[in-house]
Amino acid sequence: QVQLVESGGGLVQPGGSLRLSCAASGSISSIDRMGWYRQAPGKQRELVAVIVSGGSANYADSVRGRSTISRDNAKKTVYLQMSTLRPEDTAVYYCNVRKIFEGVDYWGQGTQVTVSS
Repeated sequence: QVQLVESGGGLVQPGGSLRLSCAASGSISSIDRMGWYRQAPGKQRELVAVIVSGGSANYADSVRGRSTISRDNAKKTVYLQMSTLRPEDTAVYYCNVRKIFEGVDYWGQGTQVTVSS
């Protein structure tokens, strides 16, 4: 079993920055994919950024250039640094781990990010 605990969300002004963290417990391998998704009210959950073994990362077009995803395999933690935040970034952000061999997804409980003045 894998458990994920997110932190770092909150209220931030437009143009501001924040860093989300997700600490995993349980069986996590460095080859497992880790990432972030988000869901705004009335919208479907969407991928924000994912990072795979070796550090290769993919970003949604909407956040590319404003966000950096990173992981610390020793700490089983994935981070999302976001800058130049916009009101449309407001959403609940969910941490995700995909166990590559098992083909199973695990989700955190979500952390609210609100971008507003």
